[in-house]
Amino acid sequence: MNVVILAAGMGKRMQSALPKVLHPLAGKPLLSHVIDAARALSPTTLCVIYGHGGDAVPNSLAAADLVFAKQEPQLGTGHAVAQAAPHLDDAVPTLVLYGDVPLIASSTLQRLIDSAGKDKLAVLTVDLQDPTGYGRIVREHNGERRIVSIVEQKDATPEQRTIHECNTGIMVAPTAQLKKWLAGLSNNNAQGEYYLTDIVASAVADGTPVVSAQPAAVAETLGVNSKMQLAELERIHQRSIAERLLEQGVTLLDPARLDVRGTLSCGRDVSIDIGCIFEGEVSIEDGAVIGAHCVIKNARIGRDANIKPFCHIEDAVVGAASQIGPYARLRPGTELGEDVHIGNFVEIKNSQIAAHSKANHLAYVGDATVGSRVNIGAGTITCNYDGANKSRTIIEDDAFIGSDSQLVAPVRVGKGATLGAGTTLTKDAPEGKLTVSRARQVTIDGWQRPVKIKK
Repeated sequence: MNVVILAAGMGKRMQSALPKVLHPLAGKPLLSHVIDAARALSPTTLCVIYGHGGDAVPNSLAAADLVFAKQEPQLGTGHAVAQAAPHLDDAVPTLVLYGDVPLIASSTLQRLIDSAGKDKLAVLTVDLQDPTGYGRIVREHNGERRIVSIVEQKDATPEQRTIHECNTGIMVAPTAQLKKWLAGLSNNNAQGEYYLTDIVASAVADGTPVVSAQPAAVAETLGVNSKMQLAELERIHQRSIAERLLEQGVTLLDPARLDVRGTLSCGRDVSIDIGCIFEGEVSIEDGAVIGAHCVIKNARIGRDANIKPFCHIEDAVVGAASQIGPYARLRPGTELGEDVHIGNFVEIKNSQIAAHSKANHLAYVGDATVGSRVNIGAGTITCNYDGANKSRTIIEDDAFIGSDSQLVAPVRVGKGATLGAGTTLTKDAPEGKLTVSRARQVTIDGWQRPVKIKK
């Protein structure tokens, strides 16, 4: 099948230089949501119509399976679909979607496609309590109630404005007839535009059956024309994600205070507190607890791990039964083994820390390989950057790093070695021994503290 996505609108009410369809919802552009729904249908042709914003849309979303066609000037939805005509295969039907309607489900689209078959025009309709602003579905008054036309709000008669069944704009049409109907469109209407909806009357005149289908939820058909509407759809989408997680057995302390901007998969007995943000691909294994206000991106959280409040975790792996935070930061390349403790105001970057090791207070561990059962004292840092190059620190099993130590890479701390507090280590520390590097403590007898001189 062919799919055409209309994404050329200016979006004046967004009050932004960014094209409307590139504004993010759940962490990705509105248009990307629609493209993903279309891809789930395995189309042979996927054509995006762009316009306002220059080449920002094709530059942002270029992909091997996408064809882009420019609509300039913008003369209505019918004119927009006509720009895709050279790319459409007449032998298969064409589905028309909208780049600012991000919550449309592929299952709904499949139902519409099934209704259309090979030779019908199928329109996705929705019943609204307040249909103001929507095109109305006009049906015959006989028992068959066939669709005979769609009339826009500005062109509707008072009687037609009482109709509550509305056009969503999404439709499936036999492609050869669609091209003919588009060529015959007129702009003799209140807006002076070529309406795609006018092809319904053309189909009726040609004897082509016009059928309909409806979505599982009205929210699937809601578009974005303002930042207010964008925010409303964001909450609807996030609530839908929260409901799915709850159905899977995840404990959410408040489903209204959760943001998933990617894919979140959870095992059994996972608990997530308020204000957490999950980005990219995140997996949380059985029994893990995520404290309040954590930001977790592209990470794997192991079984029974405890992520305490206000932690930031990105491109990292947290081992089973580990304890992180509060206020800890795991940066890209961090891999923690089982039962690792990373405490408050500790930052780990591009480092591997093996099982049962601890860095509980105020430390920075970067570009390091840390063995098992290592204790890293408060105030310890690995000095991994010399202003030009980064070097690696090796801390072997059972080492004890005293507080306020600086390990100047490249350097190795041997197995079972101890560094005294305040040590600046610039050479390897041998295993099983105490290494200390600090100034000798001196007490000055008879010394008096200076006093302020009175003027």
